[in-house]
Amino acid sequence: MPSFDAVCKPNLVELRNAVDQANKEISNRFDFKGSDARFELKELELTAFADDDFKLGQVRDVLMGKLAKRGVDPRLLDFGKAEKIGGDKLKQIIKVRSGIDSVLAKKIVALVKESRLKVSASIQGDAVRVTGAKKDLLQETIALLRREVTDVPLTFDNFRD
Repeated sequence: MPSFDAVCKPNLVELRNAVDQANKEISNRFDFKGSDARFELKELELTAFADDDFKLGQVRDVLMGKLAKRGVDPRLLDFGKAEKIGGDKLKQIIKVRSGIDSVLAKKIVALVKESRLKVSASIQGDAVRVTGAKKDLLQETIALLRREVTDVPLTFDNFRD
């Protein structure tokens, strides 16, 4: 039976490239001379460092611009609260979303059932597998999910015929 998986996974290579480019621009900009503004990337967690709130906002803007140029969806980022780390220095934890959480997975399964398309959806760990008798029905389901699920960028993998 034809099937596909709906998942939320970042392109880690492009994410790392965007972070490296943002760090390079921050180190070269005149308004950041002498400041401790930078990004650190560990696994699926970014940490933004800056001297004050204004510079933290500027650092985030630089990152968003670089992400847009590299084709990384900014909806993958989950911004935490800015924390003081001594003096007036700030840091902000930015989590990178990977996988579909159970609440969203249940919402996707419910959407597929309510659509009355002759396909079935099941939760497979951090992905949702949709199976159907015809490839056209699966393509309609992909269009439905792209239209209805807007808070997380979905990618569709393992399309099998």
